[in-house]
Amino acid sequence: MGKKKVKPKKTPKIYSFYKEGKTEKQTCPKCGSGVFMAGHKDRQSCGKCGYTLFSKK
Repeated sequence: MGKKKVKPKKTPKIYSFYKEGKTEKQTCPKCGSGVFMAGHKDRQSCGKCGYTLFSKK
């Protein structure tokens, strides 16, 4: 049996997190800097502590 071919790995999407030198996502006010909040359709939530901000209509 021959060796399997190595598949090239995808490059990380670092540049999608930043816009003009600033991060696009908001940091969690409870956890502090370094923990970003996930953006959903109607809210932003922290995956670490569960803090949720609902957007206004």
